[in-house]
Amino acid sequence: MRKPFIAGNWKMNKTSAETKEILAELKPLVAEATCDMAICVPFTDLSAARKELRGSNIKLGAQNVHWAESGAFTGEISAAMLKEQRVDYVILGHSERRQYFGETSETVNKRAVAALGSRIRPIVCVGETLIERETGHTEEVLYAQVTESLKGFKTRDFEKIIIAYEPVWAIGTGKTATPEEANETIAFIRGVLATKFSKLVAENTRILYGGSMNAGNVKQLMAMPEIDGGLIGGASLKPEEFARICNYNL
Repeated sequence: MRKPFIAGNWKMNKTSAETKEILAELKPLVAEATCDMAICVPFTDLSAARKELRGSNIKLGAQNVHWAESGAFTGEISAAMLKEQRVDYVILGHSERRQYFGETSETVNKRAVAALGSRIRPIVCVGETLIERETGHTEEVLYAQVTESLKGFKTRDFEKIIIAYEPVWAIGTGKTATPEEANETIAFIRGVLATKFSKLVAENTRILYGGSMNAGNVKQLMAMPEIDGGLIGGASLKPEEFARICNYNL
């Protein structure tokens, strides 16, 4: 059985002081949650988040990592730096990174290798744009992103890898695929895993839905057999709403 996983992506929001305040409010609200949980905060908030989450059932996540151990990479951060902050998860290949900062599946692959090398679990994002979906290229795009981003990994690596399907057209727009559409697309991704890696990998890898999951639709989405959780954007900045998502089955 794949244990449900809900991760919050704060993107470029909140100061360290605000981080402490939000997490202090969130912790008691999700104390009885039965799913795995993580909050992925900006780099400057990692220290504050780590201290505030100590002893809680919420894991700490970052939003990117570089593949090099060190060097002339201004503005980047290494896996060793994240590990020092006791980071458990890191988001890789988010559509905003691909769209605005030139991230490719090739660089996502290298970053994932670096993360796993430091025992940080990568949340590898894939997803199609509205144009790609409307022109019938969804499966072609997802096949390429999945196979290139995860190239070279072995079965044992997938015990730590999480995939997040985030249709670009549904991120921050309030639009969302129907539960059935999301389930069908995630089933396709799982089929790619079975074909390119193994049936065992496909059965055991958790695949999240990242297209505007919220407190209003979480139960319907999580009722789908292929959906193992959510990568939550704006709603994760609101403790009560994020808690309702994490407590969807209580």
